[in-house]
Amino acid sequence: MTITIADIRFDNVSYDAKGDVLYLHVGDPRSAVDFDGSPEGHHVRFDRAGNLVGITIINAKRLLERDGKIVITVPERLEVGPDALGTVLAPT
Repeated sequence: MTITIADIRFDNVSYDAKGDVLYLHVGDPRSAVDFDGSPEGHHVRFDRAGNLVGITIINAKRLLERDGKIVITVPERLEVGPDALGTVLAPT
């Protein structure tokens, strides 16, 4: 499954329903060399060139249900709604 957020196509997507943690990555997760936090408390990862390659969203389903979207600032503000995440966060 792939998810596109603000023209970034995350092709390595997994969701831990028990912990409510969503992992999004472009390609191999080992490509990340720099890590940072967003103002919203998400974890963001960058490659050697400074490109965003990964995001870890804590409480993804809860945030989506509460706010109707998830906001990620990296440094520009990105928003992702239920249309993009609905199938990933659905119970299995």
